[in-house]
Amino acid sequence: MDIRPIRTAADYTAALNEVSALMADDPELGTPDGDRLDILGTLVQAYEARHYPIDSADPVEAIKFRMDQQ
Repeated sequence: MDIRPIRTAADYTAALNEVSALMADDPELGTPDGDRLDILGTLVQAYEARHYPIDSADPVEAIKFRMDQQ
């Protein structure tokens, strides 16, 4: 199992492609492919949190948005 940290956009894209392929196979937890999917998912999540952070919504703006939707 050759898993490396995700440091670049190319690493990120490669990891996403592999995650997609593994998810299509729907491996069982505890199998080598299931473990690989679990580890890659964790690495992708960490990369996204670092490079694509999502700010918390302003509570008042969230309420206004919800009111507008209704």
